[in-house]
Amino acid sequence: MDFQPTEDQRDLRAGVRDLLEGRYGREALRASVDSGTAVDRGLWRELGAAGFFALRLPESEGGVGLGLPEAVLVFEEAGRALVPGPLVATHLAAGVVPGAAAGTAVVTAFDLGGDLVAHLGEADAVLGADGLPDGEPVRAVDPLTPLHRVRRRAGADAPGDGSAYGSAYGSTHRSAYDSTCVSEGALLTAALQVGSALRTVELAVRYAGEREQFGQPIGAFQAVKHLCAQMLVRAEVARTAVYAAAVTGEPGEVAAAKLLADEAAVLGARDCLQVYGGMGFTWEADVHLHLKRAWVRAEQWRTAAEAEELLAAELLDSPDTR
Repeated sequence: MDFQPTEDQRDLRAGVRDLLEGRYGREALRASVDSGTAVDRGLWRELGAAGFFALRLPESEGGVGLGLPEAVLVFEEAGRALVPGPLVATHLAAGVVPGAAAGTAVVTAFDLGGDLVAHLGEADAVLGADGLPDGEPVRAVDPLTPLHRVRRRAGADAPGDGSAYGSAYGSTHRSAYDSTCVSEGALLTAALQVGSALRTVELAVRYAGEREQFGQPIGAFQAVKHLCAQMLVRAEVARTAVYAAAVTGEPGEVAAAKLLADEAAVLGARDCLQVYGGMGFTWEADVHLHLKRAWVRAEQWRTAAEAEELLAAELLDSPDTR
């Protein structure tokens, strides 16, 4: 049995990487940070035209007709490029919210829990809501993930998971927030985290080979080698878990993949900062952007605590533990 990506899957991943490198390279990323433009509508439409959002829609509905294994490859590349915006929510909204599949509509979601919504100011719709709820801007750690605190309707409970969003906001798209959708959202977010984790490995290794101290590259020192090796191990283990969960679709495997991917992205970015030293903390370096985005993604769709509870419940229900 061969679990390696097929030639078509490798070509898909390479095509998305080429698209993003040409359309959203480092200069475009820094321009977004400087201007505060979190969602580039032109890029969004280009992603839609490339099938990014309609990837899993059936061909009969105008989609590409692929599955989760292909979707995680595509989202991994988006995470590597730090493409901002509600990519996961818009992808999940394809076929549900008009314009989502083509990238002509930006769709966000109640994926952070509580009353926080990311990209509400740029969104055309919120998955699971009749319209755009009123929101008050709040400070956000990531300069390209603006947050709003939504005002709940009188008498509505605060949304705590996918099933509560519809009742709190009068949803006409409640089916989009069933457990399957939440699980898929968590898996695609994990793929974004894996892409970011692998990118910070690349950044750390490259800098360790360029920066010299005591007459030699800092990558020659054992402490730096260990940091880079640990980053790579975490990222590859997380990537394997994400790929496996995409094939099986099992909730427990998705939860484990999200846990591992969040850890790889957050700790990988922090270790990358250590390799960069004081340079890593400067606004000019990209490392802090990976760390801040990883912090936000770790709270989206399924937090570490929620994933751990799901895994614990599965273990307790397992016949081997009875």
